[in-house]
Amino acid sequence: MHITGDRIVGVDRSGALPTDGTEVIDMGRSACLLPGLIDTHVHLAFDAGPDPVTSLAATSDSALLAHMRAAARSALLAGVTTVRDLGDRGYLSLALKTELAQHPEQGPEILAAGPPLTTPGGHCHFLGGEVEGADSLRAAVRERHARGCSVIKIMASGGHMTPDSMPAHASQYSLDDLRAVVDEAHHLGLPVAAHAHGLQAIKDAAEAGVDSLEHVSFLTADGVASDPELVDALVRKGTFVSLTLGLAPGVTLQLPEGMAEQVEALLDTYSHLQKAGAQVVIGSDAGVAPWKPHNVLPYAVADLARLGVSPLVALTSMTSQAARLCRMEDRKGRITADADADILAVDGDIAHDPAAVLNVRAVFRAGIRVR
Repeated sequence: MHITGDRIVGVDRSGALPTDGTEVIDMGRSACLLPGLIDTHVHLAFDAGPDPVTSLAATSDSALLAHMRAAARSALLAGVTTVRDLGDRGYLSLALKTELAQHPEQGPEILAAGPPLTTPGGHCHFLGGEVEGADSLRAAVRERHARGCSVIKIMASGGHMTPDSMPAHASQYSLDDLRAVVDEAHHLGLPVAAHAHGLQAIKDAAEAGVDSLEHVSFLTADGVASDPELVDALVRKGTFVSLTLGLAPGVTLQLPEGMAEQVEALLDTYSHLQKAGAQVVIGSDAGVAPWKPHNVLPYAVADLARLGVSPLVALTSMTSQAARLCRMEDRKGRITADADADILAVDGDIAHDPAAVLNVRAVFRAGIRVR
């Protein structure tokens, strides 16, 4: 592989050493070169502590930005060279994106959503994105576009970490509201990511034409309700499903009563999505809990292996497939001439050993070796 500046300029599989004095970096015979990983769903503003919501509320913008720098650095050192930040406060992820564009060796490339659109008092309302009504939703999309956001995030359903808000299975927006957001965003050239735990919210968001469904938990008031017809519809429509996977080892999961059973049912649904041929990407949701630190994405390869997904297919969901969702397939998610020089080198046979992705030999971001 030949790198000039921040780009890959050529890939030579002959094994011959260059004769023009070019610097050669030998990773060893057991090294495997991969494109830098892409995490399609993170929250750099959350600290992966026991109560990230309270911590965020008690943190000033300047201190929060410093934390976000550290979180971004942590992700990069694990081989995650691109992230979609799907919810911050005060558009701080845009400020960090600008910083890192000047110093790419300090963190991954950031695709920022800004404060997610949510109903008054709705899921993650404390991030500042409360809005209701089609006209106001369209205006909120235009504001994010004007500020330079790369994606629109909308909370189509409730969630698990916002006290006194709607339950995760309940819809927060109507189909018409979702259509207004998608129409305005697509008119401006922006994709839409819909947080959708609830079964009805998944159906409505998909029908509205969102580009990705986040979490896709198939929740009802009675638990997880696997819906093969809906899965088939998502496959036919080509909607990306961003599955929430990746758990840090050695951290005890503290789940609400009854949720452990839901997790098992949800994993079965995830497996069905994979086998049915859905366009699967992995969004770790990094930052939202102690088992979700910002370097957690590589552990999702093992999670997918437990669902019967091969390591290479799992890696595709975090590289080339994720690049397609992010509309960056011309320069991300692949090792080829003219692609960004975002590269992860690991030790081991990744085709047969999911754990090899954790054995990091080197990480390059924009052609600069950072590990």
